[in-house]
Formats: sequence, structure tokens, C-alpha cells
Amino acid sequence: MKHKGILIVVSGFSGAGKGTLMKQLVHAYDNYALSVSMTTRDPRPGEEEGKEYFFVSKERFEEEISKDGLIEYARYCDHYYGTPREYVERQLEKGKDVILEIEIQGALKIRQKFPTALLLFVMPPNVAELKRRLEGRGTESQEVICQRLKRAAEEAEGIEQYDFIIINDKLEECVQEMHALIRAAHYTPLRNEELIENIRKELDALN
Repeated sequence: MKHKGILIVVSGFSGAGKGTLMKQLVHAYDNYALSVSMTTRDPRPGEEEGKEYFFVSKERFEEEISKDGLIEYARYCDHYYGTPREYVERQLEKGKDVILEIEIQGALKIRQKFPTALLLFVMPPNVAELKRRLEGRGTESQEVICQRLKRAAEEAEGIEQYDFIIINDKLEECVQEMHALIRAAHYTPLRNEELIENIRKELDALN
């Protein structure tokens, strides 16, 4: 039986390695699709339409909002960013598991709209390692690093609402564990209601 894809929402502390983990997962296995966001900002050098983002006008974006064409959206620095519903649902129908990286508040909103969404929270093995990774980037001031660690403390309050935590220590092992959890999630009763109902009907027909 062909399974419909699962919407996978990945959250985690800044510096936990979410981006690297998701890229490795998509590279290692062929059944995943990274969600492509829609934005009203202009493309940066090297960015391609439909790869990094779908670039649209403010009017087009607000039209999508009005017709419930976005799973979630937010506004940053006078520009809209959001997740197109049509793109995601098309990939799910193909049987692809769609991965969406988003913060906690957005993740919980998505769970309301998609009860079968799988919520994964990526964590470092400890806070010392998280701090080391943030400092190791070499792109942010100590002040920004402190802000990110403060934000992590706030985000830690909502971890219990996720389905699984992913400890990102050794990358290759972490990718395999993440893939195994997602595969297992395909076989929960909540995600197989149609199959269960068909089996019940067939059993009833025999009696």
C-alpha cells in the first residue's frame, strides 16, 4: 500500500545543526522534499526561483493569505515569508515526506491545521556544545550569541509538545535515527485511518 507523505516540522535551538541535518537527510534518502517558502523580498545573488524561495509581489502574497493558501506565514523587516499549501500538499500526495523548518509557535499552529504532522525538536548533547557551535560560526558577536542562548532557554519550555527529540551529536548517526523515526511514524494508527477503516469494512462484510 502506497503511503501518503507526512508533513515533518523541524524546530530546535539556533546552533543545534537543523539545516545541516535536513540537507544530509534529503541527500541520503530520496523520499524527502524540503518545503520551499514564499517571500515578498527580492532574490539575492545566486538564489533561484522555486529553489530557495518562490518570489512574489506583496499583492500576490496577501491574496494567498486571504484564500488560505498558506500553511503558516509571518512578517519580518517589511517582508512576508510563508509556506505555500499547494506545494506542500502536492508533494504529500506524491508520497514525499515534506520537511519544514520553523520555530515552536509556528510548529504548534501547523499541528492544529495538520493533526498528523510529525514534530521533531533538534537539540545538541549539552549547552556547552551549543555555545561552542554558536561561537564556532565566527559570524556573530558575543551579544548576539547571548541573545540566541536566551532565546533557547525560552524555546526549551515547549519541547514537551513535540513527538520526538533528536540529539544532534554525531551527524551521520543522527541522520539515520531521524530517518528511522520518520519511517516508524508512517505506521501509527492516526496516520492510517483509511487503511484501518477499509479493514473493518472487509471484516464486517465477512460476518
